Amino acid sequence: MLFNSLDFFIFLPIVFVLYWFVLNKNLKVQNFLLLIASYVFYGWWDVRFLSLIILSTIIDYFIGIKIHESNDETKRKRWLRLSMLVNLSLLGFFKYFNFFIDSFISAFNSIGIEMDTFTLNIILPVGISFYTFQTMSYSLDINKRKLVPTKDFVAFATFVAFFPQLVAGPIERASNLLPQFLRKRKFNNKFASDGVRQILWGLFKKIVVADNCAPFVNSIFSNYTEEPSSMLILGVVIFAFQIYADFSGYTDIAIGVAKLFGFDFKKNFNFPYFSKGISEFWKRWHISLSSWLNDYLFTPLAVEFRNYKKRGIFLAVFLTFLISGLWHGAGWNFVFWGGLHGLYYIPVIFSKKRFTSISTNKGSKVKLDFSITDIPKMVLTFFMVCLTYIFFRSASLSDAFGYLKGIFTQIPTFPNTIPYELFLFIIILMATEWFQRNKEHGLQFDDTSKVRPFFRWVIYFLLIFAIFIFQEEQQEFIYFQF
Repeated sequence: MLFNSLDFFIFLPIVFVLYWFVLNKNLKVQNFLLLIASYVFYGWWDVRFLSLIILSTIIDYFIGIKIHESNDETKRKRWLRLSMLVNLSLLGFFKYFNFFIDSFISAFNSIGIEMDTFTLNIILPVGISFYTFQTMSYSLDINKRKLVPTKDFVAFATFVAFFPQLVAGPIERASNLLPQFLRKRKFNNKFASDGVRQILWGLFKKIVVADNCAPFVNSIFSNYTEEPSSMLILGVVIFAFQIYADFSGYTDIAIGVAKLFGFDFKKNFNFPYFSKGISEFWKRWHISLSSWLNDYLFTPLAVEFRNYKKRGIFLAVFLTFLISGLWHGAGWNFVFWGGLHGLYYIPVIFSKKRFTSISTNKGSKVKLDFSITDIPKMVLTFFMVCLTYIFFRSASLSDAFGYLKGIFTQIPTFPNTIPYELFLFIIILMATEWFQRNKEHGLQFDDTSKVRPFFRWVIYFLLIFAIFIFQEEQQEFIYFQF
């Protein structure tokens, strides 16, 4: 079920009414309703994959209790390893089986040893990368004594499967989200109204900006051998705004929907294209993933490699980004994308006396200070990120290098097609987020806002009008494939 579908706009009001006006007297019944609604939402794609999320939920629920109850360090580690083994095995099989088999066969064929191709037609369950990381962090935090496991199975199952963020995040930590399922929730009109505005802003990003950029970008990347360098550059720049509008749009809708039910999610995007360096970019982009990787992957690796000093830090950063690339997709182009970001950190690491993190949970609270001298830094950071997007968006590693070759081996010419309409949408998007850069989202207006109520309503109606007028063919969110 897509956030931008008619099905969802029938589904959401039904759940909302039942939740607040029929079952509002009993917290456990409310949680059970959200659990059933979440399973319906997820099963809308393919009901068979509900078994995977239910299996992961049951295993991590009981293992979390076992880890907490075990005073023996060896036993606790055994339980933790079992949780990691089950979760990573499910993720590895469904997401990477064909990738590793194909890579293994290609490696042997390249040295003259012929092998038959053996692959299974494995369908990737939607959202498996997200809910797997979410349940893994639960077990890891219990093992570190940072979290006490809940014995309320329904609350835990709802935490794992909560439909607003189930498919593409944010990857919520149990320490933030799980307690919200265990306490009574009261309807807050101001909080819910802000949620509606955030949903509207997310829909504008997705439907007007991202979905209108998609056909142009798809055409460029599908026919890159026939396009001049100017169009190739334009294609990747437009893709940068497409993926941002698509993914941050999903996040805005998810956070807004959660607010309707009284839940507060962590901010996942903090206007990343205004970053003045690559380390700041990763404090502002997909914050829930980058902070997860920082806490559960980079930090243990940095401790392991601490004897190598800055070389060890770089190795920890580089491995973290390689794994991040593989998490994003089963392809060498994604691994290369991650590796490039790792290489970008070399000057950051060696210019600091002490490098401690690639991202932080405080990234959502980083305010954007600005001076005119920051513009070149912002532009340079943006184009560094755009270079990596070529590998992210291309169908394969060879296509990515072919795309790059087309950019750097041709004589620059004026673009043969200029998508003025797309530029207008992007300008509206970025201008709004610039003026709202120290707010939670583009349409957050509080008592201190300089925008008068009349003009706010004009903005709302214009956005709704644009959503209906510029609606393209419905497209899935980009991160559904991860």
